[in-house]
Amino acid sequence: MNKNEADVKIVKASLDDTEELTKISKLSFDDDTRKHNLGETGGPPGYDSVAAQRRWIKLTFYYKFIVNNKIIGGMFVESGKRFYQRSSKNHFYFTRIFIHPDYQNLGIGTKAMFFIEKEFPYATKWTLDTPRWSKRNHYFYEKLGYVKVGEKKEFEDFILYLYEKNIKNN
Repeated sequence: MNKNEADVKIVKASLDDTEELTKISKLSFDDDTRKHNLGETGGPPGYDSVAAQRRWIKLTFYYKFIVNNKIIGGMFVESGKRFYQRSSKNHFYFTRIFIHPDYQNLGIGTKAMFFIEKEFPYATKWTLDTPRWSKRNHYFYEKLGYVKVGEKKEFEDFILYLYEKNIKNN
C-alpha cells in the first residue's frame, strides 16, 4: 500500500462481518470523539452495538472496505423514502461511513462516496447529516458536491448539519 493511497475493495457486507464491523465502528467513532475533546467514547446510535450492525446489514445497503484482505471500515445507505415522507424511490440517505483510524486520510472515504453514487445510478438525490463540531466532515462532504441545507437539534448541545447532493442523470 502506498503511504498516501490505499488499494481498497468495496463489497457487500454479510452477517459474518458483524463483529468486525462493530469493532471498527466503535474504534473509529471513539477516536473521533477523543480528537474533538468530547470524552473517551461516543458516536451515533448503535455505533458500538453488534445487534444494531446486524440489523443494518439485513435492512440497508451495507458495504465493507477491505485492504490487504482485512476489513478496515464500512458504510451503509438507505432509501430516502424510509425517512422523508415526500421523497421518491430515487432519494437515498447516506446513513454512515466509518474507517479505522490507521486507514484514514488515504482516499478511502472519497473512493467510497464515488462507489456508492455509481452503485445507485438512478439516485437523483442524496441526503446525509454530520455533527456541527466535525469540521473535517463538512470539508469532506462539501468537496464532493454536498451542500448544507439546514441544521437539526438532536438533543441539548448536539446539532447535526444536514447536507444534500442533487444528481443530474442523463
